[in-house]
Amino acid sequence: MNDKEEIQNLVQLYVQSMDESDPEKVRQVFHTNAKVVGYLHGDFLEMSVGDFASFVEAQKPSPKEKNENVVFEILSCDVDGTTASVKVRDKYLGITFLDTLSFIKVENGWTLYNKLFHVESE
Repeated sequence: MNDKEEIQNLVQLYVQSMDESDPEKVRQVFHTNAKVVGYLHGDFLEMSVGDFASFVEAQKPSPKEKNENVVFEILSCDVDGTTASVKVRDKYLGITFLDTLSFIKVENGWTLYNKLFHVESE
C-alpha cells in the first residue's frame, strides 16, 4: 500500500469514528498531541484529541444507528515526503464541514496531527 492509500484509509477510519460514535477509533487516527480547531455556531473551538473523542462518543445514538451516516468526499490529498494535507467535505450531525487534515509520517506510519474545520452550512 502506498502513502496516499494509507492516508485515505485513515480518513475512512476518521469518518467511521464519527459515524459510529467510537472514541477509540478517534484515538487510532489522531496523534496524541493533535488539535481540532474551528468555529462552530460562531464560537471558536480548540479541542485536544481527548476532547474530540469525548465529543464523538457523546453522540448517542450514533449517526449510523439513526441511519444518518456521515457522508464524505475527499476533495484533495497531497503527499510531500513525510507530510500530507487532505481536504474532506463531510456531513455530520446535520452540518456540512470542510475539513483540512494535516498528516505526519512517524515511525509507526501516518497519523493525523491537525484538523481545521470550516462550517459550510448548518
